[in-house]
Amino acid sequence: MQKNPEPWSREQAFQVYNIDRWGGEYFSINQAGNISVRPKRAAGPELDLTEVVAEARERDLSLPLLIRFQDLLRNQVAALNESFRNAIREHHYQGQYRGVFPVKVNQLREVVEEILDAGAPYDVGLEVGSKPELFAALAIHQNPASLLICNGYKDAEFIRMALLGRKLNKQVVMVIEKLEELYRVLSVAEQMNVEPIIGIRVRLQAKGAGKWASSGGENAKFGLSTAELLAAVELLRQRGKEHIFQLVHFHVGSQIPDILTVKRAVREAARYYAKLTKMGFGVKYLDVGGGLGVDYNGSRTSSESSTNYTPDEYTRDIVYNIADICAEEQVPQPDIVSESGRAIVAHHSVLLVEVFGSIAKDKTSFPPPADADHKLVKDIAGVLKKLNKRNRRECLHHAKLIKEEAATRFEVGMLDLPSKARVETGFWKIVESIVQMYRNGFGGKMPDEVHEYQSLLAEQYLCNFSVFQSLIDHWAVGQLFPIAPIHRLNEAPTEEATLVDITCDSDGKIDTFINDDDVRHTLPLHNLNGQPYILGFFLMGAYQDVMGDLHNLFGPVTEAHVFLDEDEPSGFYIEEVIPGFSIGQVLDDVQYETNVLARQMKTQIDQAIKADVLKPSEGMRLLAEYEKGLTKPTYLSI
Repeated sequence: MQKNPEPWSREQAFQVYNIDRWGGEYFSINQAGNISVRPKRAAGPELDLTEVVAEARERDLSLPLLIRFQDLLRNQVAALNESFRNAIREHHYQGQYRGVFPVKVNQLREVVEEILDAGAPYDVGLEVGSKPELFAALAIHQNPASLLICNGYKDAEFIRMALLGRKLNKQVVMVIEKLEELYRVLSVAEQMNVEPIIGIRVRLQAKGAGKWASSGGENAKFGLSTAELLAAVELLRQRGKEHIFQLVHFHVGSQIPDILTVKRAVREAARYYAKLTKMGFGVKYLDVGGGLGVDYNGSRTSSESSTNYTPDEYTRDIVYNIADICAEEQVPQPDIVSESGRAIVAHHSVLLVEVFGSIAKDKTSFPPPADADHKLVKDIAGVLKKLNKRNRRECLHHAKLIKEEAATRFEVGMLDLPSKARVETGFWKIVESIVQMYRNGFGGKMPDEVHEYQSLLAEQYLCNFSVFQSLIDHWAVGQLFPIAPIHRLNEAPTEEATLVDITCDSDGKIDTFINDDDVRHTLPLHNLNGQPYILGFFLMGAYQDVMGDLHNLFGPVTEAHVFLDEDEPSGFYIEEVIPGFSIGQVLDDVQYETNVLARQMKTQIDQAIKADVLKPSEGMRLLAEYEKGLTKPTYLSI
């Protein structure tokens, strides 16, 4: 990308990086050209992300660094609950909203505890889907008025722990995922002499859309069919346990992009609730599951990385459609439960990564060929010389043939290395010129074949992080995340780039970026000028913290928790720091005991000293350096 001759404005930066669209009124660009964050939206102060980085460096924290804005997290909890309350008032709904946070979305204790504390005025509870999550939830769940929903498959131990919660007067609801579980729950409850609360997940016809559409529909992994549902309620009736069946549950998938999916599923599930109520079951709750999406690309469409609805529309549609079905069926309106996790936690977490170098296509000059040069060198030079905006497609095709012929001749030993290099340099000069013609508006839309070459011309910016650890959904399912430099946004970006991480895996790269409802394969970035250049990866709070792996043994990054404080000169303070894994910690995770490693290294160094390969003083210095290195961070020190 060439420098823009026009002055660069914040408005252009907003347009390029779409910050005002995906930012959710939390993120913006300030007058200094830096990304800013308002953790309480317009109701609170604005923080400069570069100042947060400066404060972190004062605390001897290095990048990559995960920043959690805890006030933003609390604001999202309140916003969702208030949205449901407003919808209930608007539609004169008779039930209440009973939100629960699904722990699987972000299991970190600091996150879950912050949500529970912020949600205490709303009686926000928890949802778990495994035994480890249940063990954690039982201990930190303190509000007897809030729900603790247990989803997932359950063995006897899982059931016993859930019933322990019931003995402690917790509102623990075990959701039956398959018919056999109901027999097991009733048996264990009888043994423990405790009354369970049962929910049943129904398998709806309605199916979601987007990357997680397979979560719903008739072939869904969880839930009971209509016939199985009838068998379950008949069993409860036979045992005289109709009263313990208190919740109807459904889930059609995470990150639902289209509001019509929500409407169809809610109406179908409400019909199940109504029919069961008419059969004499006093069901109190209708659990609409998760699925409230996040507009990752800011396009506000039904594309996979967006949503064509707002949270307020989502809550209004749920309340209205349940009320409508209940009125039609003439049954009481149930309390509404939702398990919205992604929408609560996504915005609060930002990953800051430093760019430390770049890999660019060879930009060696291409001087006119000499008489002694190979014919193919002269041919490619001739194409470059006659290239203009009218014949550019023809020149591209001719240049491709010359380059292919050069490769063929080289393979059979009929072309020397310098001539091959000259042909390739000339080819990329031609491609670069053609791409620039289209960028400058000569000839309309860029053809696909030229667009592919534009991506190949892009620089690769080397970033000090691991895609597999910090951005696992991008690698695994192609999830798009907003990415932008956190500074220099009052300057025109001069490069089109892709991002590569520091792992040894070729998949450790990012070459798809948000672009409204489309995808672009390069990201406009600034030239590297010798000063630190920092990128922000935004909307990172859902799933990425706990699903990352130890590819190349990089491990979790350091994270810092930021709180607003008007008494601080900067308006904030870093309340807690959770160090990233050291080299020794990740080695311990894969059964390399650090004391054993150090002992083995000492043995080898002692042998080298005895063999007069090393002087004793040098050997001891090297051993000390090795042992100290085991305590250092896994990421590069820049």
